[in-house]
Amino acid sequence: MKVLLFTGLGALFFSYYWADNFDSASLQGARVLLTGASAGVGEELAYHYARLGSHLVLTAHTEALLQKVVGNCRKLGAPKVFYIAADMASREVPKRVVQFALDKLGGLDYLVLNHLGAAPAGSWTRSVHRTSWLMQVNFLSYVQLTSLALPSLTDSKGSLVVVSSLLGRVPTSFSSPYSAAKFALDSFFGSLQRELDVQDVNVAITMCILGLRDHASAAEGVRGVTRIKAALGPKAALAVIRGGATRVSRVFFPWRFHMLCLLRTWLPRPKAWFIRQELNVTATAAV
Repeated sequence: MKVLLFTGLGALFFSYYWADNFDSASLQGARVLLTGASAGVGEELAYHYARLGSHLVLTAHTEALLQKVVGNCRKLGAPKVFYIAADMASREVPKRVVQFALDKLGGLDYLVLNHLGAAPAGSWTRSVHRTSWLMQVNFLSYVQLTSLALPSLTDSKGSLVVVSSLLGRVPTSFSSPYSAAKFALDSFFGSLQRELDVQDVNVAITMCILGLRDHASAAEGVRGVTRIKAALGPKAALAVIRGGATRVSRVFFPWRFHMLCLLRTWLPRPKAWFIRQELNVTATAAV
């Protein structure tokens, strides 16, 4: 009986993830605003969109890194690529970024929110000042960008793609402020999708649940604390793009994270032994 049950569950998951109506031609000429585009998954997203012929506005904190990515996107065939350096910790910046994209592209078909503010893991990160900074970068700026871009996305019947984390679905140790921001994203965009559906607004929202981000700041934030490996940038980025283009509500990469989220319902408070399997306990004690 157990064998049949697991076989059935496996078949269900494979059919879910292999049922793919992705049409790469649908992204040719698409107008895309991509945040966090200078490194990691964001950089790979930019390269995939460039290969597919999308028009791009890229933004990130570091201008020199953005210039490198822009140059590579042009070599890969992107018909239009613009960039604007922006620090999402400033509440004035999201308005400037969206207006820049609208001016350069004439509208938006995709808003891909990927930027990330990370902090070293440990109890000290629960300070009010640091938590406030994390919430602005990892949550409030997402809300601002969405609110500002939504009229254009409504006109184009476009898509919102939100790159989030497993920590927005399954809490873990020594990451409470970061996890709080990611849980807030999941709740906000889940509620927003329901509101748009009720109002017959044809804008899709795709939440992308990734593992440890393949990003320097994310990796540094948990260096020596977790045993989880970073998600592979190119493969994770392609999963995000496919999910956004097919307008699915959620993407899990790797796919086994879907199982972890389901298991959390059955095991809401895992035992300390289970938690220690993902942690370097010696390192966390020293933080």
